[in-house]
Amino acid sequence: MNIKYPRLVITDGTIESLKWLALLLMTGDHINKYLFNGTLPILFEAGRLALPLFVFVLAYNLARPGALCCGVYLRTIARLAVFAALASFPFIALDGLVAGWWPLNILFTLLAITATLYLVELGTPVSYTAAALTFLVSGALIEFAWPPLVFGLAIWWYCNQPNWIPLALALLSIASLWFVNGNLWAFGAIPVVVQASRLDLRIPRLRWAFYTYYPLHLAALWLVRIPMRKAGYLFF
Repeated sequence: MNIKYPRLVITDGTIESLKWLALLLMTGDHINKYLFNGTLPILFEAGRLALPLFVFVLAYNLARPGALCCGVYLRTIARLAVFAALASFPFIALDGLVAGWWPLNILFTLLAITATLYLVELGTPVSYTAAALTFLVSGALIEFAWPPLVFGLAIWWYCNQPNWIPLALALLSIASLWFVNGNLWAFGAIPVVVQASRLDLRIPRLRWAFYTYYPLHLAALWLVRIPMRKAGYLFF
C-alpha cells in the first residue's frame, strides 16, 4: 500500500511570520543568556524553537521552483557570509565561547545549510563530494553542530519529494538537538509549522531586516552589559 505524503505549502506571508516569530524567540533567549545568566527558564525553553524555525524557513524558501536558476542560492550565500562576519564581532565580545571564537554564530549555520544545498542542487559528482565535505567540516565549527544541517537538508528534500525518509530525518535531527540543548523543546516548532500551513497571514517581506537585526541586537546586548558590569553585575 503506497502512502501519499502531503506536499508542504505555506503562503509567503505566513512564512515571513514564522521568521519574525523565530526572531522574537531568539531575542528573548539572548536576553536571558547574555543579561540574566540564563536564569529565566521560560525564555530558554521558548528559545529552543528559534533554530528549527529559522532553518525551516530557509530550507522552504530554497526549495522553491527556480531557486537555482534565479540565483537565490548565491545571493543568500553572499548576504549570510557578510552579516555572519559582521555579527562575529559582538558575538565574540559577549564572551562564553571556547578559545574565544568557537562555535561560529547562527548565521554561519544558515550559511553552511545554504552552501550544502546549493552544491547538492548542482547535481554533479564533484558538487556532491563538495557538499559532503561542506557538511562534515562546517558541522564541527557552527552553533548546534550537525543537527540543523540535517534538518535543513531534510526539509528541503521533503519539499521537493514528499516521502517518509526526509520526514524521519527531520524528526531525528530535531531529537538529536537534545545533545546540544539538554532538552526536547525544539519539538515545539513542529506544531507551530503544522498550524502555519493552515493559515494565510498577510505580512510583507522585509528583505534585509533579518540580516541587519542579528548583528545589531548582539551589539545592543553587548553595550547594555557594559554599564551592568560596571555596576557589579557578574556575567558567566
